[in-house]
Amino acid sequence: MYFDFAEQYPKLLMLLYGLIAFVVIVGGMLLLLDAVPSWFARRREQRLIAASAGGGGGSMPIGRPRRGGEGMFGLFFLLPALLLLGIGLVIPALRTTVLSFMDGRSENWVGLENYRWMFSQDEIIQVLTNTLIWVILVPTVATAIGLLYAIMVDKARFEALAKSLVFMPMAISFVGASIIWRFVYAYRGGEQEQYGLLNYLVTLFGWEPQRWLQLNAPLNTLLLIVVMIWIQAGFAMVVLSAAIKAIPADIIEAARLDGVNAWQMFWRVTMPSIRPALIVVVVTISIATLKVFDIVRTMTNGNYDTGVIANEMYNQAFRYGQNGYGSALAVFLFVLVIPIVIYQIRNLRKQREV
Repeated sequence: MYFDFAEQYPKLLMLLYGLIAFVVIVGGMLLLLDAVPSWFARRREQRLIAASAGGGGGSMPIGRPRRGGEGMFGLFFLLPALLLLGIGLVIPALRTTVLSFMDGRSENWVGLENYRWMFSQDEIIQVLTNTLIWVILVPTVATAIGLLYAIMVDKARFEALAKSLVFMPMAISFVGASIIWRFVYAYRGGEQEQYGLLNYLVTLFGWEPQRWLQLNAPLNTLLLIVVMIWIQAGFAMVVLSAAIKAIPADIIEAARLDGVNAWQMFWRVTMPSIRPALIVVVVTISIATLKVFDIVRTMTNGNYDTGVIANEMYNQAFRYGQNGYGSALAVFLFVLVIPIVIYQIRNLRKQREV
């Protein structure tokens, strides 16, 4: 393979600059994390020595600890995270909100016109409907499959292997999983042999192969939802399996002594015990589903009435140059996530109070 150093020199130089910047930033932060705590420790030691000497060499005076130094010490460690949070989240969120009230070129104010457009266009209504279908089906089905599987393999002989097989899709990126499932739904016309798994099975039964991802909505959307469920079921299974194993043995033994059957054990013992974990799983998968982008982008790009909010937001802002429409969709997506996050925070606070 031929390598032209002169041609690749600008890229190599840029790579070198990036490595130098990485070393300087990371090295500087490591030095600060080492030097600043030492400086605070030395100051505290000096104050203690001075207080002891001021007491005539006797017992060290006992007083209220100074909170100013400890507050500054804590602020030092929080400052990088707050800075990154502000730059990466707060500022972009405010800017996106402002752009949602401007036209496509972000030059003139249009008020709520972008939001009126969102709820007046048939194609956007279809996008919102698809997103609703995703949010209803994915958390429900993925959690149900994960819970069922966790109960079935609990204390089984090959439990670790069985869990690994179900959890394995979580190790694959959404794009990688989408490419795998595109081969499952692949179609060949004419008399060609079908290499797509689904069409191959269809032809075995004597039926006609289909262009699955180009079928009428919402069937093609349901086929995309299968990919997300395939990925998230492993996450649900792991979390719920850990919650099931954390149920105290004396509760299970007492229920068995009372003569409960398997169905009563599930509804009266298992479900109430794993309810906090169940809520965490549903909330986490719901948030991931609301902002799903990779699967739709890779498999259909939102065509054939399969678009969702995140994909349409990307298309409007970066493909069609309509910053106002894209920003309005982004703000609407953010608003949809807020109630779920608030519910999760309240749920966590209730658990701490208990």
